[in-house]
Amino acid sequence: MIKLAPSILSADFSQLKDAVQILDKGGAHLVHIDVMDGHFVPNITLGPPVIKSLRKHTKLPFDVHLMISNPDQYLESFHEAGADILTVHAEACTHLHRTVQQIKKLGMKAGVALNPATDLSVLKYILPDIDMVLIMTVNPGFGGQTFIPQCLDKIRELSKYIQENQLPVEIEIDGGANLDNAEEIIKAGTNILVAGSAVYDTPNPVETIQEFIKVFSKFGE
Repeated sequence: MIKLAPSILSADFSQLKDAVQILDKGGAHLVHIDVMDGHFVPNITLGPPVIKSLRKHTKLPFDVHLMISNPDQYLESFHEAGADILTVHAEACTHLHRTVQQIKKLGMKAGVALNPATDLSVLKYILPDIDMVLIMTVNPGFGGQTFIPQCLDKIRELSKYIQENQLPVEIEIDGGANLDNAEEIIKAGTNILVAGSAVYDTPNPVETIQEFIKVFSKFGE
């Protein structure tokens, strides 16, 4: 099943409750929440208190993407705030396996994100232990960027490896996905598309979500 995870990074931060409820109305599958610390990436967004305040306004799973340094310090805080999937960057984790095990011990699904220039080889010995790989298809830090086309080869290579080794790992992409390139991204092997400005910067985000789902329906359940 192909899933849509709209990113509230592109929503109006003064109307986050409405932004989350729009996703329910449109039929989105996940709420993607980008957490940035101004250190690992050049931007600052939100943290556990805001996530916790949003949790009561939707039953959709919270797909929390930590673009922060020293994520181990905050795993429990994000669990308590309501994260269902917690993704950390391989580049930010000194002991990635330990971090992944702690996420799963807390009862969350574990994801590992890679920046555009990070090689897939860093995942070789962790793939059997994780639920999802997040391929950054823009350089992290800001919404509204253009998809980096070279990342399609990266997605294809990862998808092939996962299939050949029969691993139950989903592939999520984050950055630059829109209605024009969604099919190409899915064909490369993506299971979950994060879309921020492609949803929230449109006249009717609910209808836009439904348009994405129509595209997904071409690929079956």
